[in-house]
Amino acid sequence: MSDVFLALWRAVLYCLHPRVILLSLLPILLATALFFGLAWFYWEAAIEAVRVAVDGWPWLQPAVRALDSFTGGAFHAVIGPLVVVAIAIPVLLIVSLLLVSAFMGATVVRLVAARRFPLLEAKRGAGWWQSMAWSVTATLIALLALLVSLPLWLVPPLALVLPPLVWGWLSYRVMSFDALAEHASVEERRTLLQRHRWRLFTIGLVTGYLGAAPSLVWVGGAMTLVMMPVLLPAFVWLYTLVFALAALWFTHYCLAALAQLRLERAGASDDLPPSAPPPLQALPT
Repeated sequence: MSDVFLALWRAVLYCLHPRVILLSLLPILLATALFFGLAWFYWEAAIEAVRVAVDGWPWLQPAVRALDSFTGGAFHAVIGPLVVVAIAIPVLLIVSLLLVSAFMGATVVRLVAARRFPLLEAKRGAGWWQSMAWSVTATLIALLALLVSLPLWLVPPLALVLPPLVWGWLSYRVMSFDALAEHASVEERRTLLQRHRWRLFTIGLVTGYLGAAPSLVWVGGAMTLVMMPVLLPAFVWLYTLVFALAALWFTHYCLAALAQLRLERAGASDDLPPSAPPPLQALPT
């Protein structure tokens, strides 16, 4: 796992690069504008729809009455906003991930490749439309998993495990593909995703938990709902930073793994002439 930690250390350093900092601002602006626009038009309607749904489910009434009695009537007042926010947070995470992938993915790969792997051949095993199709497919699967597992979030231990698992899987599928799309061939990408599957999933899982950490603020209750207009841009910024770090982490690890794969194959086939440089040379930065 030393390669995983080394890639993380490099990713943290690259987060301080001016180009990365500037690129991280665009997803923040777009995501904040999107969610403020949706909240402006649909916030009250969404809250009312949740309240109607809760009141219309007889099997929920005993629990609702018990919680209402325990909180002195406050639970019924905040159940609508809490449910809306609980549903919005995973969507916010996924949107932030996709925006980082769309606006930072290719630039991050080119930056890392130029600085660390200038001799790495770009075989372009996947075009932008393939990356988009891959991301959309993985996102739909993640949304379906979140929807199916939503009732299990009421169980406290599972609520801390299931969402980060889904977000980690989504990060792993989207960002590892983006990291290899330009430089790896189709066969190389499949080999690397198979060989390094569990390490890549571990990276995704860690970033999934990092992305879930800011959401714990909403556990504070009604006060955080009142402060939502102030907290939302900060949350989007934190999510963007987490996924920018994830993009750099996946890129450093995947390109290093691709470099190693090509060196192994070059050594096995002995195709390189004695005077030729190796197919890539990883620089120390």
